[in-house]
Amino acid sequence: MENYMLFVLVAFVTILSPGPGILLTLTNAIRYGFSGAIGGILGIALGSFIVAGVSATSLGVILATSTLAFSIMKYVGAAYLIYMGIKLWRSAPAMMHGDTVTTRSMSRQFVEGFTMQLTNPKAVFFFMSIFTQFIHFSGDYAQQFLLLVVTYSFLVVAIHFVYAYLAKTMRSWLSSEKGGRIINRFGGGTFICFGVGLASASR
Repeated sequence: MENYMLFVLVAFVTILSPGPGILLTLTNAIRYGFSGAIGGILGIALGSFIVAGVSATSLGVILATSTLAFSIMKYVGAAYLIYMGIKLWRSAPAMMHGDTVTTRSMSRQFVEGFTMQLTNPKAVFFFMSIFTQFIHFSGDYAQQFLLLVVTYSFLVVAIHFVYAYLAKTMRSWLSSEKGGRIINRFGGGTFICFGVGLASASR
């Protein structure tokens, strides 16, 4: 497949760039440890796979051409990000002493990451624009599509794992109540800003 490595580079830079998914992984890793971030990471990866599939169907075309459909997805996504921001902002600081971390159900982490990715309409348009550039429609469309989306999902897992591991090393800096409050306020405020930005974004 021509330009495959270019797609890998574009996807790598896109995933590496800070965004709601990265922030969720960092927050989970700091609060719950490396293993506590795995569920959310897998949820984001599966969400990416589903969003990619949606972008290749008639629903993707509808979202690209219908102002109403785009607006609904945009505001649902924005509301979810703002909700998560308020929830994190108001939550009690995670007290971390030594190697002790608080725990949280992996299934809850998975649903959180999965829902976040599904409610991001920008992801749909990213996949639509990327596939348009890298897929040759004269060839086997399904095979090319599967290769690109599996590659993207694998990169999501790999890059988020690195972020989670790096965040884990920051736990010693955030072992106080003040440190826990700072990460909650910073993370919550950032989520709210992402939500407001998404709500005000145009096509």
